[in-house]
Amino acid sequence: MTFQDFNFEPELIEGLLSMGFKQPTPIQEMAIPVILNSRDIIACAQTGTGKTAAYLLPLINRMITHKCETINTLIIVPTRELAIQIDEAIQGFTYFSPVNALAIYGGNDGASFQQEKKALVHGANIIIATPGRLISHLNMGYVKFNHLEHLVLDEADRMLDMGFNEDISKIISYLPAKRQSLLFSATMPQKIRALAKKILHNPEQINISLSKPAEGIEQSAYFVDDRQKMALLKEILRKNKANSILIFSSTKDKVKEMERELRRAGVNAAAIHSDLEQDRRNEVLREYKSRKLNVLVATDILSRGIDIDSIGLVINYDVPRDAEDYIHRVGRTARAESKGVALTFINPHDQYKFKKIEELIGNEIKKLPVQVGQ
Repeated sequence: MTFQDFNFEPELIEGLLSMGFKQPTPIQEMAIPVILNSRDIIACAQTGTGKTAAYLLPLINRMITHKCETINTLIIVPTRELAIQIDEAIQGFTYFSPVNALAIYGGNDGASFQQEKKALVHGANIIIATPGRLISHLNMGYVKFNHLEHLVLDEADRMLDMGFNEDISKIISYLPAKRQSLLFSATMPQKIRALAKKILHNPEQINISLSKPAEGIEQSAYFVDDRQKMALLKEILRKNKANSILIFSSTKDKVKEMERELRRAGVNAAAIHSDLEQDRRNEVLREYKSRKLNVLVATDILSRGIDIDSIGLVINYDVPRDAEDYIHRVGRTARAESKGVALTFINPHDQYKFKKIEELIGNEIKKLPVQVGQ
C-alpha cells in the first residue's frame, strides 16, 4: 500500500514525497480511512508508530479540499516539545498547500504571546497547544472556536498524568458540540476510557503494538549500586561509538548534576529539563539532531513525542517509575526499522520496578556484568 491509495490531494502527496514518506505504517493504514470517513477515534499506539501523520494527513487533506479560512483543527498536547514537533511536521506536509498552523505553548516572551493571539483571532487553520497556555488565551475572551471541525488529543494519558484533566474539560467547553474528535494515547487506563466516553461519539477503536519494544532494540541491564552508576556510565560512553546517545534520569536535579560530571570528563553532553528557557531547549535539540552534540541527558520530558531518528544508544540511568515509561524511553532508539541498544542501571531499590517491566514486555532482559576501569 502507498499513500496514493488514500486519494489524497496532489498538494499533500507532493509534500509527503518531498519528506520521504513512501508507505504508511499500520496505525496510518488503520486510522486514515476512518478519519477520512469523519468518524471519531480512540487509538492506542506507542511512540514511533507514526501516529502523528495518522491524524494530520487526513485532516490536512480535508482542509485542502474545503478551503478553510478559520480555525479548523485544535490539537492539544502535554508538552511544548511535542507541540513544536507536530508544528514542524505540518510545515512539511503543507509546504505545497495554503494550510497554515501555529504552535502555542508556555515559556515564551510577550512578543510570542501577541503572535499567538493574532493567530487565534485571525484563524490559523491548525492550532497546536499545551493546555495551560491555551487557557491563558481563552481567559482573555478573544478566542473563537465557532467553526472548529476537529479536536485531537495527543498523548492523552500523559496529559492526565500531568494533571491536565480539568484544563482539558475547560477547553472542550469552548468547542462546538458537533465536531470530529480523535484521541491518541500510548496506554489505555480506565481514566482514558472515561475521558473518551465523555468527549467522543461512537468512536472507532484502534490498537497498535501496545507495550512491546521494537524488535530492533537490543536490551540489556546492569545490577549496580548508586555509587557505581557514574563510573559505569563514563566507561560505557568511553567504549561506545554511537553518534547519538540519549540518557534518561528520574529528576531534573540528577540531570543537571550528570551534565556537569560528563562535561568535566570531556564528554560532549548537554541536558534538557523543565528549568531550561525555551530558546535554550530548542538550541540543545537542534544541536543534538544535527549531531553537533552527541550525548543528551534528559528527564522523561523527552521520552514521548520527540522525533529524533537514528539514536544508537538509550541509557536508563534510573529505572523509570512506571513500566510503560520504559517502553517510551527505549522507543527513542531503533526507529523506522533501524537497530539500537537500550541499557538500564538497576539499583537494589529498583529491582521490583524492573521486574514489572520484564512482566509487561513478556521477556527477561539480559543482565551484564559491571566492569569499570578495564
